Amino acid sequence: MTSDADIRGLLERALGQAAAVIAAIPPGAAGAATPCPAWDVRALVRHVVGQDLRNFIAVARGENADWQAPADELDADWLAAFQSGADRLMAVWWAADPGQPVALPGGAQAPLGSRADQQIAELAVHSWDLGMATGQRASLDPALAEHALAWSRRMLRPEYRGPDRAFGAEVPVPDDAPAYDRMAGWFGRDPGWTPT
Repeated sequence: MTSDADIRGLLERALGQAAAVIAAIPPGAAGAATPCPAWDVRALVRHVVGQDLRNFIAVARGENADWQAPADELDADWLAAFQSGADRLMAVWWAADPGQPVALPGGAQAPLGSRADQQIAELAVHSWDLGMATGQRASLDPALAEHALAWSRRMLRPEYRGPDRAFGAEVPVPDDAPAYDRMAGWFGRDPGWTPT
């Protein structure tokens, strides 16, 4: 079981990794394709900065986020905008009680800290997406991918996959493949994806 300090530490690492990937996006890459077919690099960064971080802050406070609300506009300085949101998120997490029960859809409850697992997974996946789109794959932290896989194998149900769903069908990947290949395949991405 992951301790409260460990889960916060992993989330800080996931945020740091995403910040490093965003910082290294080459000039002129905003329109480059990503493994997320509907989003180019700019749209994916906007999703992470203007939607994910906004919603992560809400759920870390124990609130319900509106995941259908469009992403906020993206500032010109992507890294500064991301870092500002990341700092606010971690301030909320360090002040929170991860053991506090929060309501889940359907009336169940779970500890607030379990929401950090989803945030780590989302950041790990989108860091991989942006890394693949901009040639930064080698620097990704495999522990984050392993954590994302362990959490998502319990949570990502078949009804979440398919056309007009959040995730595509699982792409088969060998069990001994690198962590990010296994994570990408599990989240419906082709680990061998290359920009067109």
